[in-house]
Amino acid sequence: MSSIVGPDEDRSRGKPPVPDNVQDAVRTLIEWAGDDPSREGLLDTPSRVARAWKEYCLGYEEDPARHLDRVFEEVGGYDEIVLLKDIPFQSHCEHHMAPIIGKAAIAYLPNNHVVGISKLARVLHGFARRLQIQERLTAEVAECIWEHLKPHAVAVVIEASHACMTARGVRTPGVQMVTSRMMGTFRDDERSRKEVLSLMGY
Repeated sequence: MSSIVGPDEDRSRGKPPVPDNVQDAVRTLIEWAGDDPSREGLLDTPSRVARAWKEYCLGYEEDPARHLDRVFEEVGGYDEIVLLKDIPFQSHCEHHMAPIIGKAAIAYLPNNHVVGISKLARVLHGFARRLQIQERLTAEVAECIWEHLKPHAVAVVIEASHACMTARGVRTPGVQMVTSRMMGTFRDDERSRKEVLSLMGY
């Protein structure tokens, strides 16, 4: 039979201990939802939920801009669009703490240097692993790249499904929300904006 896992047993399993007040908060939610937190199947749920949320919110423990610290100047004269698209991500809505699941396209027009392409995804994930709204997430990713890479242009487009809308409230599954942020040449020059959006598939 399952039992409530104490801090000492947590450490022996290599898992960080979960404070009692955090577990109590989860038990309160279970009771509020209408179930019994003391039944067998829910005994370990408070600690599991707490650790899951710590993982969902790892972005609070890092500065996403650090992924842009190292740049490469030997680019062979390349000065066209750099694009990483269909980047999957997961976040959580700050209003209902419900999942936001989607994909992003991130592009920039380099100014004498580039960054390792995986770093664009790491910047996205750093901001996504926090309580978010999609509009702010889009802006934060774009502004981080703009400020730290100092490119000629930045474009970020995010398309996502929000469980706070699909699983509750209006309960409309299949709906996708699209947000974008254009900066520099992509904002000021219509031809450049059309080009990057076309490469992104929009």
